[in-house]
Amino acid sequence: MPMSTLEMKQALRAERDASFFRLRGGFPVALAGGVWWAVMGFAGYRLPHMQWILLTFYCSALIFPLAILFGHLFRINFMADRTAVSEVIFPAMGSMLLFWPMAITAFWVYPQLVPLILGVGMSIMWPVVGWSYGRTALFSSHAVVRAVVCFALWNWWPSTRFTVLPLAVSAIYLLTVVVLIVASSTSRQRAR
Repeated sequence: MPMSTLEMKQALRAERDASFFRLRGGFPVALAGGVWWAVMGFAGYRLPHMQWILLTFYCSALIFPLAILFGHLFRINFMADRTAVSEVIFPAMGSMLLFWPMAITAFWVYPQLVPLILGVGMSIMWPVVGWSYGRTALFSSHAVVRAVVCFALWNWWPSTRFTVLPLAVSAIYLLTVVVLIVASSTSRQRAR
């Protein structure tokens, strides 16, 4: 007998919850982003803007291997986790890549714009990842806070576009890591 719509919704919710707790909210991926943005922030104090931009372009590909390393260190094998909802992650990551033409164009036309585009553009997948874990509001909050903070820093403190802006993104990531660890803890799972 086929499942009713209500039964399908309940099964989907249960799968998303199980994935969230099993993978600890994917905090190793967020931790990798936080570390990468911190490195970029400190590099902003040392490198001329054009070199900083090239470094970010080339080294952004290191976030994913760093996430895999952190996943291995914390014994969270998100790469091997296969569920119906996990199938949405790679298309979400693919959609995030759509901001790169803007970043590259800004590099050629107005390099000062690149940190803002990267800060906001690299957060585009967060609401979708949040949906896959059944925590859309939590993950969307990360993206919205990033967008607001990047916008504010870029516009009202322009001298920090290559330093404080990436460090602020790093801080947002690290705060998100703490929230994910707490929200996906064993005690929280038992309380559900």
